[in-house]
Amino acid sequence: MTFQPAIQDRRKFFRKTGFSLGSVALGSLLHQSSASIANPTHSNQGNLSARAKSVIYLHMIGAPSQLDLFDPKPELVVHDNKVCPESFLTGRRFAFIGGEMRLAGSRQKFSQHGESGHAISGLLPHLAKVADELCILHSLHTEEINHAPAQIFLHTGFGRGGRPSFGSWVTYGLGSENQDLPAYVVLQSGTAGGAGSSMYSSGFLPSVHQGIPFRSEGESVLYLSNPEGHSSNSRRRVLDAVGSLNEVRLADVGDPEIATRISQYEMAYRMQTSVPELMDLKAESAETLELYGAKPGKGSFANNCLLARRLVERGVRIIELYDSDWDHHNNLDSRLAGKCKDIDQAAAALITDLKRRDMLDDTLVIWGSEFGRTPLAQGVDGNGNKTTGGRDHHKDAFTFWLAGGGIRGGISYGKTDEFGFSVTEQPVHVHDLNATVLHLLGLDHERLTFKYQGREFRLTDIGGHIMTDCLA
Repeated sequence: MTFQPAIQDRRKFFRKTGFSLGSVALGSLLHQSSASIANPTHSNQGNLSARAKSVIYLHMIGAPSQLDLFDPKPELVVHDNKVCPESFLTGRRFAFIGGEMRLAGSRQKFSQHGESGHAISGLLPHLAKVADELCILHSLHTEEINHAPAQIFLHTGFGRGGRPSFGSWVTYGLGSENQDLPAYVVLQSGTAGGAGSSMYSSGFLPSVHQGIPFRSEGESVLYLSNPEGHSSNSRRRVLDAVGSLNEVRLADVGDPEIATRISQYEMAYRMQTSVPELMDLKAESAETLELYGAKPGKGSFANNCLLARRLVERGVRIIELYDSDWDHHNNLDSRLAGKCKDIDQAAAALITDLKRRDMLDDTLVIWGSEFGRTPLAQGVDGNGNKTTGGRDHHKDAFTFWLAGGGIRGGISYGKTDEFGFSVTEQPVHVHDLNATVLHLLGLDHERLTFKYQGREFRLTDIGGHIMTDCLA
């Protein structure tokens, strides 16, 4: 209690002199080291020479079957519907299937494409046309067998909520190059994943690094518009008054979350102008809309891919696209074909469009999911036929692809066994993927840390190796 008069005297001093202590405190907090908060509007320098300026992350929620899209297994087709040898099952975890397990060969036709000779399923004819831009990783593996924990693990390096996401770590390390839009934007087609906002949470980092969901139809950003009866000028007056009060509180307690609140109120005010312009796809040419298969005013993966390109053009660092309904435990052939039709043209168009605009070299595009699917049959198809049913979760071997942003296009990395159960060459742990992506952005994954509850945390925990053979 003895210090209260001193605080009151201090407040009176600064008010009488017309000097804002809150402004000083805010400026100080926004330029402190990792122990406090990074300025989201300030472009900091990474530890390395960056190859990529932005990342577009295409997450297929639910896990597509790599065996039916990118990793053909002729031996699995030969042994289709045969009882699986016990040697392949020993010590292995499955989410749902049990009892007698039978092998399930793919019914998709694969062809080799481009100079790279990438084997790509006939379900992805558009992506096949840009095969030479792709670095296909056949040897991903993770530690989680169910969707929500695996989704969180992929994006945060830990299987439970509470830690910062990949995009939050990047914006914490690098800041932003656009003062009128968030540094980290999330776009979604379909229902949310099981992990929900945990996939783009700032965790224990200052909340200024949270991913901000945008919507491609309806109100672009919820609660961004002025309340009914309020003009832009009246909103400005309210923000100025609230900002002054927040500065006083910031000066008293030094809480970085108050600095976040001040900066985000201002960001929201600027976004009232920048977001409508960004989201207006009618400004694009008819040829570009046709390239993506985009339809202005409609919510779709195609629209989101085009919006991702527009966000990169405006200096947004991290754009994550979540597309749902890839969890095919039954009716695999028909359901997978439908989902591939949803994303194939737009994903290929995104690469094509970025390249023709000279943006692909410094924009990293990532496609993948939380895990893969088993080489074993599960469930039934619409006719009750188990051999063309679905596939269970598979954490031990699955596929990602990357393009642009310092990645060597046209190469395959890693291999799996003849049935696709296990990685046999060049294994890639989720931490290795994240370490490599951070490296391409100019960040050292071992030095990008934040002290929380007495411990230094990082995205890659105590692991992670850079996949140097994949770098251009």
